[in-house]
Amino acid sequence: MTTSRRLADRKIAKFQKNITKRGSVPETAVKKGNDYPVGPIVLGFFIFVVIGSSLFQIIRTATSGGMA
Repeated sequence: MTTSRRLADRKIAKFQKNITKRGSVPETAVKKGNDYPVGPIVLGFFIFVVIGSSLFQIIRTATSGGMA
């Protein structure tokens, strides 16, 4: 499949223009701030479950007499 010289020159010009624009990202496109992937409620629930289950395990081990 052959391409015409004019089409090839158009492609080259398009890619050359993109190469000269490298690194000049507008400030609005860059993420800034504290945007956490999980919300504070989910994080609090997770901490509650982890700490609660560890406390429950400690109490259960202490009441059963140690290494059981």
